[in-house]
Amino acid sequence: MLYTIIINGNDEKLKLWDREHFMDQDLFNRLFSLKRKTALITGSYRGIGLEIAETYAEAGADVALVARDLSKCQTAAQKIADKYGVRAIGKSMDVHDSMAVDAVVQEVVDEFGKIDILVNSAGISGSEKPVLEMTDEDLDDVMDVDFRGTFLVSRAVAKEMTKHQPGKIINVASLAGKIATPNMSGYCAGKAAVIHLTRVMALELMRYNIQVNVLCPGYFLTKFNRDFFESDIGKRAIKRNIPMNRVGRLEELQSTALYLATCPVFLTGAELYIDGGHGIV
Repeated sequence: MLYTIIINGNDEKLKLWDREHFMDQDLFNRLFSLKRKTALITGSYRGIGLEIAETYAEAGADVALVARDLSKCQTAAQKIADKYGVRAIGKSMDVHDSMAVDAVVQEVVDEFGKIDILVNSAGISGSEKPVLEMTDEDLDDVMDVDFRGTFLVSRAVAKEMTKHQPGKIINVASLAGKIATPNMSGYCAGKAAVIHLTRVMALELMRYNIQVNVLCPGYFLTKFNRDFFESDIGKRAIKRNIPMNRVGRLEELQSTALYLATCPVFLTGAELYIDGGHGIV
């Protein structure tokens, strides 16, 4: 696991630490090892979900990658298994279909015996329209995946976690759940709902030794938004909104995602923002 730092907005990468040199290996394993743990990650054949799945696999966890596209999940899972030497499976799941969610969660339990970690990473941004132009379908599309999907998968997995305590549930929301963005009402509302759902789940599930926290990324560079952020409009948006004057890189989510999967039981109901200072200006 390699970490980088960006100095004065430059693209130069400096090797800060890896597993062998940052700390004593025994200490690292005691604090952050995921060996003999299993993780289910939704929306995980690309983007943030895939980054987290690889991070957990590198730390020793067996992983289940689930999303709508079965072929892409299976391909990503095979690459992870080959690279990290863990068990990795890919499953097709429509997160807003309750029966499908329950069935896939049971398949993962049958394969791995238990689920220790859940990451709800599946999400869509939905239509970019002002409220006055949004249709019922526009609203339903984004809420069904971003909020309803998070709720349904959490409910199904939490039921299994109560049988094999402890457990960690990590919801992936967004800075947009805190800061309003014009023409993104469905997305902002859905992510805000996920943040508050996290708090409620944390209170309800702590009696079962299940911790529930939420990761709230700001702008992160992916192959889907690269063209925008490299355009003149995108560069101006970065300069206007982000004090660090750049967008995040997916690898900068690794340490926080790993921490939330191994955090002390006293940490629950927390919101962690990784946004380059965007949320404080």
